[in-house]
Amino acid sequence: MVMVYSVGHISGAHFNPAVTISFAIFRRFPVRQVPLYIIAQLMGSILASGTLALVFDVTPEAFFGTVPAGSNGQSLVLEIIISFLLMFVISGVSTDDRAVGDLGGIAVGMTILLNVFVAGPISGASMNPARSIGPALVKHQFEGLWVYIVGPIIGTIAGAFAYNLIRWTDKPLGELTRVGSLIKSSSKNNAS
Repeated sequence: MVMVYSVGHISGAHFNPAVTISFAIFRRFPVRQVPLYIIAQLMGSILASGTLALVFDVTPEAFFGTVPAGSNGQSLVLEIIISFLLMFVISGVSTDDRAVGDLGGIAVGMTILLNVFVAGPISGASMNPARSIGPALVKHQFEGLWVYIVGPIIGTIAGAFAYNLIRWTDKPLGELTRVGSLIKSSSKNNAS
């Protein structure tokens, strides 16, 4: 949440390749910039993971990456669902002018927190391919890595698609409610 507020005005707070890909698909982000953003996201994850490995004595039991606790299938389904929820919220707070933008970081942060509570014990609740690839590369732990690449991409694309389906108008909420009030009052006047 803090990172969203601190660099959101510079980079759009793109820390997640799956979110960046989804924004590009739904024309909310320039496609030509996607490869550079993904490279930067992966480099950030690799550098952070390398720093953790240097600073702490990380045993295989204390691996800081994501590995399925259940089956790959369970983890894949959970990663799709929680990534869907994350992208749905991100789409709502960052692409819709009717949303209260100042609270976007809180909404996204709370969604991540809830997703971790629900899916963390089974899948590790990655929701971010870069977050899983960095530790896997640094510690050479590739078990189930495909789950954390495929699941978040499918989930975020589905989440952005679903939000775009329900966003039926670009009018601000105030304008919509005024029109609704006007229609209601004119129908009451016509009935009397």
